[in-house]
Amino acid sequence: MKVLVLNCGSSSLKFQLIATNDARAREGREETLAKGMVEDAGGTAVLHYEAQGKRPVRDAIGAFEHRAAVERALALMTDPETGVLPHRDEIGAVGHRVVHGGERFHASVRIDDAVVEGIEANIALAPLHNPANLQGYMAARAVLPNVPHVAVFDTSFHQTLAPEAFLYALPYSLYQRFGVRRFGFHGTSHRFVAGRLAALLGRPTDDPGLRLVTCHLGNGASVCAVRGGRSVDTSMGFTPLEGLVMGTRCGDLDPAALLYVMSREEIGAAEASALMNKHSGLLGLSGLSHDMRTLLEAEEKGDERARLAVEAFCYRLRKYLGAYLAILGGADALAFAGGIGENAPAVRERSLRGLDALGLALDPAKNQAARGDEAEISPAGARVRIFVVPTNEELMIARDAFALVRE
Repeated sequence: MKVLVLNCGSSSLKFQLIATNDARAREGREETLAKGMVEDAGGTAVLHYEAQGKRPVRDAIGAFEHRAAVERALALMTDPETGVLPHRDEIGAVGHRVVHGGERFHASVRIDDAVVEGIEANIALAPLHNPANLQGYMAARAVLPNVPHVAVFDTSFHQTLAPEAFLYALPYSLYQRFGVRRFGFHGTSHRFVAGRLAALLGRPTDDPGLRLVTCHLGNGASVCAVRGGRSVDTSMGFTPLEGLVMGTRCGDLDPAALLYVMSREEIGAAEASALMNKHSGLLGLSGLSHDMRTLLEAEEKGDERARLAVEAFCYRLRKYLGAYLAILGGADALAFAGGIGENAPAVRERSLRGLDALGLALDPAKNQAARGDEAEISPAGARVRIFVVPTNEELMIARDAFALVRE
């Protein structure tokens, strides 16, 4: 089966075409046939496309519009010069990334009118994302009306959290009336990485004794504690703002500090939100960049603020790792994923520094060599095995779509 995976933003569309079947899915041999993205670049949509054995394409295609973007991607996939499909009817399913499923969606689902209503009901929880995800679905359904469509939610993996883990110590009525609770995000990535860790350990993902910690570290960053294939705690909360230091997000913060700043600066809710989400994190601390690569280079040249930002990032992660080992009662394995987790040996080393007593130790040579590829970076005989695991959310979406359509 050929599965088209779509990740739609308000002014962007990322896509992959993935080939799978029962044998491929069972053995993890799915194949990416084509991939690309369409993004708004100052009023003009720019398309980037590449496919197996074909010339890459980069085109400006006019103003961004979701349906036009889907149409253009499908046209390239079926064009004799650039395509990998004889006809769009070859597509057996479309998998859609949806950011927020609230408490209603505990797993991926085939999309029908009731599911659309459910996604719409959660727009208040993800006003920047769910509307765009729905626009992408509507566009794809119009172009591929006879193909089953599947929604895969960022939040669904964390719906296994116990109440004591997902509730805030606010008046309980706020949870009852408005659903204020920890939802967690990056769930598709954490689920994929946990599955790879289980395979690397040679154990079933749902082994009730299997304890894993997965670290998704990119411009957005989160940690997840996983027992028996189920999320038991995660660092992101009601929104993706809580938890680790991130590229431009502050992470954990005393809310009274924000109220104090709002009063002194005489700013409202919108400005405060922008402060925490767009001007904080690595960028806010360093005053230089949100990109870890830039900060590590600047640190080597003696930039003290860059060093401070990197140290704060690693310190916050180290605190969460210790907390999650306590929650799990130890761990069998830990994984680093995401752009920073997969490609920054210095960040991995500094984040684990001083945690030897908890069983977290690196092999320096293995750690330094691991950049972008799956690899074990712990020494032989380590109590907690540590891996670099490149995440693949698109593949997880394709797997879910295939499984649901096959059923």
